[in-house]
Amino acid sequence: MKTFLALVLSISLGSAVSQDVKVEPTISTVKWLGKKATGEHNGTINVQEGTLEMDGNKLTGGSFSIDMTTINCEDLPGRAKTKLENHLKSDDFFGVQNHPKATFVITKVKATGSGVYQVTGDMTIKNITKEIQFPARVVKNGNKVEATADLMIDRAKFNVRYGSGSFFDDLGDRLIYDDFEISVSLLSK
Repeated sequence: MKTFLALVLSISLGSAVSQDVKVEPTISTVKWLGKKATGEHNGTINVQEGTLEMDGNKLTGGSFSIDMTTINCEDLPGRAKTKLENHLKSDDFFGVQNHPKATFVITKVKATGSGVYQVTGDMTIKNITKEIQFPARVVKNGNKVEATADLMIDRAKFNVRYGSGSFFDDLGDRLIYDDFEISVSLLSK
């Protein structure tokens, strides 16, 4: 299954000097997709803050955080929507009362081609940090930089256990797959 993480930045690039580019949360987005044996659900989570480190037109590092209390389901209406959102926020899943923020911190960026990178970083969910890697593509277009990458997260590694075949047997059609997809767009003003 292919997933997609899009980091889209609108920045002014000056000389090839390292600079921190502040992410603007109000115009940035995180989209999620979770699948289960009988279907799937999707939605959004608000970006809280972020910074990307640039050296000219090259990505060298950065981080961002998301506000887990803003988990939103987009594919269900009314009471079903509210019920799923509250369940995802509960201790069965992300326990947002005790873990209101999730973060990603880039620890290594390796150029693998023209505008293509292998990104390594630390993902923290529920105060559990795991290293993840994904390929990213960074393209400069005028004053804008667009970075895209494929990303899938295994929730079982972050002790998100509800309906997981990694923790429970014989779930049948109640099985919720461990891997979930995110698509992130981070923009600066």
